[in-house]
Amino acid sequence: MSKKRTNNQLIVVPPPKTTPDKATRKESLFARLARLATNSARVVAASAELTSQLASIGVGTSKIEPEKGDRRFTHPAWREHPGYRRLGQAYLAWSRSVNGLADRLDTPDWRTREQLRFALDLWTSAAAPTNTLLGNPAALQKAFDSGGTSLLRGSKNWLHDVLHNRGMPTQVDASGFKVGENLGVTPGSVVYRCEVFELIEYHPVTATVRERPVLLVPPMIGKYYFLDMAPGRSFIEYAVSRGLHFFTISWRNPNPEHAAWNLDTYAAAVLEALEVVREIADGAEVNAHGICAGGFILSAALNHSVAQGKCPVNAASFGVMLLDFDNPMPLGAFSPAPLLKLVREKSARAGVMSSSDMAAAFAWLRPNDLVWNYWHNNYLMGELPPAIDVMAWNADGTRMPAALHSQFLDVFGDNALVDGPLTVLGSPFEASAIDCDSYFMAAEGDHVTPWKGCYQSAQLFGGERSFVLSNAGHIASLINSLSNPKSRHFTGPAPTVDADDWLAQASEHSGTWWTHWADWVTERAGAERTAPTVAGRKRHAELEPAPGRYVHE
Repeated sequence: MSKKRTNNQLIVVPPPKTTPDKATRKESLFARLARLATNSARVVAASAELTSQLASIGVGTSKIEPEKGDRRFTHPAWREHPGYRRLGQAYLAWSRSVNGLADRLDTPDWRTREQLRFALDLWTSAAAPTNTLLGNPAALQKAFDSGGTSLLRGSKNWLHDVLHNRGMPTQVDASGFKVGENLGVTPGSVVYRCEVFELIEYHPVTATVRERPVLLVPPMIGKYYFLDMAPGRSFIEYAVSRGLHFFTISWRNPNPEHAAWNLDTYAAAVLEALEVVREIADGAEVNAHGICAGGFILSAALNHSVAQGKCPVNAASFGVMLLDFDNPMPLGAFSPAPLLKLVREKSARAGVMSSSDMAAAFAWLRPNDLVWNYWHNNYLMGELPPAIDVMAWNADGTRMPAALHSQFLDVFGDNALVDGPLTVLGSPFEASAIDCDSYFMAAEGDHVTPWKGCYQSAQLFGGERSFVLSNAGHIASLINSLSNPKSRHFTGPAPTVDADDWLAQASEHSGTWWTHWADWVTERAGAERTAPTVAGRKRHAELEPAPGRYVHE
């Protein structure tokens, strides 16, 4: 990477990028043959290693064990029964050998490697003995103990999913959750509504609030209330408790008639929301906080405003946000051009990308956790899926307008925002011009927006930047509440060094990143003032109590 200075800020400039298709076309015939020969030799070596492991398993001397946290092999039979022990060890040896090929083989680019890894993972996860009745001692024992009742219940669950869930195992029993009753219950008021979004202002719980309000820009993919789970586990509730005058956008769930909504639509909506918040706060500057795709849209909106000569926020923070998509990530498995063309045409015909299609795609990125785990629970064990609030939110999906979906495919496939030619509201993207103070949070276990990609996206910005790394995954890190004893986070220097160097210099802290973020934004939220007692102002009076109308669509 090279470096340049913009507005006296040191900016890391990524090297020129070559798309997979260009790289493949430029590869000479000799290079292809050499790569194939190398791969053949590595396959032979892997086969020899596997044969040796299987021989050790056969004579009972193998020490292979499931990885910590692999719930498929927790039944005592996998350790105590000689047949099941050998079956389990043979499967683990084989699956690890096969999955390891993705890293051992010489592939032309990271996207091809992720496609290979995805295909191998689908194969090995589907082939697990625990997916069958005879290969699953826990299911066999349950069938025997229940006199076959568990198998009847499992058959009923399977038939329900075939008829009502497109054949995918149901992930959650959502019957006990209702938005506005036990989800999304932080008190607030809808103070503005337009065709694209509602704006919610939360009622202060402190005598004073900071003069600069905070606007949360959640992702359009999924409803906002995952940031307002049960009391005690709500990011929004915590932010309000810290004396912040807090607002959030609640996006409308688009229908086919909204097929033309695109990045311009959503970026303009963010700018509109910022202006309404500023008016309610008596003209005070606003701090903005964008999450995932919401951070993407917030960045594009800020970029356009800066290009017009003014930054509309005092400071901006982002969570698990990816802007630069030329970074290794599991989503690269979905990058083949024919697949992108197919899904683009499908959403264009329907007017929207359905929530079920998006949910299925993300589920197959983690098949053991999000598919076969429920196959085992629902069908083989005959149990109802668990009742977990965050999974209930996940099942309450949203659609994506066809135009926005097409643009996201361009961003994903060609890195069209950072590398061009995509513009938002007519402005080319130049993040280094966004020089307000900024804060970036990423998650070390994130398989959707890997933390090193988020880190590289943070390096694109100008101004004073802070970077924080949380534990857990994409969603779990965002709802990593104060009550979670396992929560921890890393803080370190400004993101001007290599990601690995940053981590080596970082300090680990117990507890959630929420506290660190709240301290950071409070320092930039101005003086304290008496908390408002009435939602909105005369021009933006309360329309209805939170969580509003759009979240129920």
